[in-house]
Amino acid sequence: MSKRKVLLLGGAGYVGAVLSSHLLKQGYSVRALDNFVYENEFAVVPYFGDPDYEFIKGDIANLEDVANAIEGVSDVVILAGLVGDPITKKYPEASETINNIGVQDCISFLNGKGLSNVIFISTCSNYGLIKEDELADEEFELNPLSLYATAKVEGEKHLLKMSDSADYTGTILRFATAFGLSPRMRFDLTVSEFTRDLFFGKELVVYDEHTWRPYCHLRDFSRLIQMVLEADKAKVDSQVFNAGGDVNNFTKKMIIDEIQKHIPDSKIVYNAKGSDPRNYRVSFKKVKEVLGFEPKFTVKQGIKELVDALETGLYSDSNEAPEKYGNYQIRY
Repeated sequence: MSKRKVLLLGGAGYVGAVLSSHLLKQGYSVRALDNFVYENEFAVVPYFGDPDYEFIKGDIANLEDVANAIEGVSDVVILAGLVGDPITKKYPEASETINNIGVQDCISFLNGKGLSNVIFISTCSNYGLIKEDELADEEFELNPLSLYATAKVEGEKHLLKMSDSADYTGTILRFATAFGLSPRMRFDLTVSEFTRDLFFGKELVVYDEHTWRPYCHLRDFSRLIQMVLEADKAKVDSQVFNAGGDVNNFTKKMIIDEIQKHIPDSKIVYNAKGSDPRNYRVSFKKVKEVLGFEPKFTVKQGIKELVDALETGLYSDSNEAPEKYGNYQIRY
C-alpha cells in the first residue's frame, strides 16, 4: 500500500482520536480537521511529532476549511458533528448548521476531487423503536426519534442520492453505541457512564433496564473503517452497513450485571418510563458476510478495561470536570 492519506473530519473526537492511532499504526498518513467544539484540544497531542500525522484547525461547515484540508488526501471519513441526542436538543441551531447543512454540503463538495473513498459515519439510533421480537437490518424502516438521528438519516439520503454522479466510493456505517478508552474520553455513553458512576460509589438510577442497544468498541470501529478503505469498490460503493456485532447486543440490565461482577457493592435504582424511548436490537449479518467483520472486543472486556483504568487513578477528575469527558456544552 502506498502512503494513502486519510482525512478525518472531526478527527479530535472520541472516535477520531482512536482511529488516528489505528491508521497510523497500519501505515496510513492521517490528516485531521477539527474545530475543538468541545474544547478537546488535548486529544490530538499524542500524534503531534509523528511525520505521518497532520492537524488542521477548521470547521466542516466552512467549505474553505474543507478545501484546504482535502488537498493531497486519498480518502475522507466524516465523523464531524454534534454527536448525541442531548447535545443536539440543547443546541438545535448549531445542530442544523453542522449536522444538516454542514455535512450535506461537505458530501457534495467532496465530489470531483479525485478521492477514492468517502465514509459517512451514521448511527443505529436511526432505527429508533422496534418490536421486541425484531432485528433491524440495513433495509429495516428507519424511525429517527431525535434531531441527531434525523440529521444522520438525511445525510445518508444525500450521500446515496449522489451515488450515480459521485466520483468517489461512498459508504455509510451505522455505528452501534461506542465504548472503550480514548484520548478524548467520554462518560456520557452508557457503558462508560454506568461503570464510572458505580466505581465511584454513586447511586445509579437506570430507566427502562430491559431496553436493547447494540454496542461496539472504538478499536473495532477503527478496524472496520480500515476494511472499508481497503475493500473492493463493488462491495462497499453506495452500501449501508450496521457497524458492530451480534455479541454486543445488550440491555441496560445486562450491562449492570457485568459491572457488578467487578463492583459488587453497587447502588442501583431501576425506574420505568425514562425520557429516552429508543429500544432496538440490530442485525450485523451483512457486515460479517460482505466484509468479514466481527468484533474482537466485547462489552464485558470493555467494562474490565475501564475498571482497570479507574483503579490506576485515570479519570479521577471526571466528576469535577464533566465537560472534559462528554458532549455537554460546545464552543461554537
